Amino acid sequence: MDKMRNIAVIVGSLRKESINRKVANVLTELAPEGLKLSIVEIGQLPIYNQDDDENPPSEWTAFRDRIKTTDGVLFVTPEYNRSVPAVLKNALDVGSRPYGKSVWSGKPAAVVSASPGGIGGFGANHHLRQSLVFLDAPAMAQPEAYIGGADKLFDADGKLANDSTRKFLQDFMQAYAAWVAANAKS
Repeated sequence: MDKMRNIAVIVGSLRKESINRKVANVLTELAPEGLKLSIVEIGQLPIYNQDDDENPPSEWTAFRDRIKTTDGVLFVTPEYNRSVPAVLKNALDVGSRPYGKSVWSGKPAAVVSASPGGIGGFGANHHLRQSLVFLDAPAMAQPEAYIGGADKLFDADGKLANDSTRKFLQDFMQAYAAWVAANAKS
């Protein structure tokens, strides 16, 4: 990779001991040379309301400005009721407005879903991809990342304790680096 690419990491869980935040931290550690991953918090964003487009809350403006400065976005999400958590959907909405000024457009994206369940957040992963298509954020198709049984992958200190998962996530990050290189705007 010829230049450093800044990647926003959006975690779809607000929980203090979130499995998905732990996964996001591992992905940040495994980022290959040329990618700089930073978690962008979304819990402070007021719920999107079009009435506020003319005079947006400062949190919306700060979030939009932060995403605008990135070269790509990596989403790490749990599954709530076969979809993404409301806080993540709200972040998508805040970033996509006002109409015609979406901060997501053209940002190479990837999705990782993690869950204690066996299917690893499959529904949330695909639901999020559906939104990314509409938002014009090219989402990496392969490899797909559904991390099932994720509650058993970390030690008491929150560190990944499973070598095969580490290898998979390392390969995922290599593929994402290539995706960003191929799809990022200059």
